[in-house]
Amino acid sequence: MTLLALHQVSKSFGALKVTDNISLSVTAGEVLGILGPNGAGKTTLFNLISGDLKADAGEIEFDGRRITTAPPFQRCRDGIGRSYQVPQPFGAMSVFENLVTAACFGAQVSEKEAWAIAWDVLQQTGLARFANQPAGGLTLLNRKRLELARALATRPRLLLLDEIAGGLTVHETHELVEELKRIKTTGMTIIWIEHVVHALFSIADRLLVINFGKTLCEGAPEAVMQDTEVRRVYIGLEA
Repeated sequence: MTLLALHQVSKSFGALKVTDNISLSVTAGEVLGILGPNGAGKTTLFNLISGDLKADAGEIEFDGRRITTAPPFQRCRDGIGRSYQVPQPFGAMSVFENLVTAACFGAQVSEKEAWAIAWDVLQQTGLARFANQPAGGLTLLNRKRLELARALATRPRLLLLDEIAGGLTVHETHELVEELKRIKTTGMTIIWIEHVVHALFSIADRLLVINFGKTLCEGAPEAVMQDTEVRRVYIGLEA
C-alpha cells in the first residue's frame, strides 16, 4: 500500500527552483534513503512533506488523502513525524517533558497516555537514564536521539529523518543505526536523508538521489551507487 505520494511537486525561492517536478511514492513499511550533494533540495523536500513549506505546484498525498495545503500540525497529527538536521529541543525542559509535550500535542492524547508513551520511547531510544536531565545539556548523540524520540512520541506512521547521523562518530553512528533497525522491525515507514552512505546502506530498501532539485536516480542501493552519473555527481568519480 502506498503511504506517501508526491506528484510533480515544485518549489522555488525567487528565480531558484529548489524542487523541480519531483514525483515519488513510498510504500508502507519501506525505508527510503535520500542522497544528494549539499544544496540539492533534500531538506526542502522534507519541508514540503511536513508542511513547513508550501508547494508552488504539484500534489502531496498521505494515506490516500490530499494534504498539499494542510498545515504542519495537522500533518503531524495525521501521522507524519520528523527530525531536524540541527536538534531543536525545549532546552530548559527535561528530556521526559519534551516527550510528554510531543505526545500531547503531536499524538493528541491525554496527559496520562502521554506519560506512558514518553516512558516507552525513553526506553526504546536509550534515553531513560537522562529522563530528568535538561534537554539543553545533552551530548550531540543524545540530542540526536531526543530528536528521534520526540518524533516517535507523536506516534507517526511515516518518520522523516534529516541527517540524524551527521556529526556523529563511527561508533555513535553504529549505535544509532542499530536503534533504527529495531524501529524498522515494527513496520515503521521511514524516509532518511543522510550523507553517511554506509548508514543508509544498512537499513534502506531503496535509494533516491537528488541533484539541483530533480531526481537523478532511484532504485536498489547497490544499483544506485554503481550508476555512472551518481558516482560523478555525488561521489566525484568520473567513469
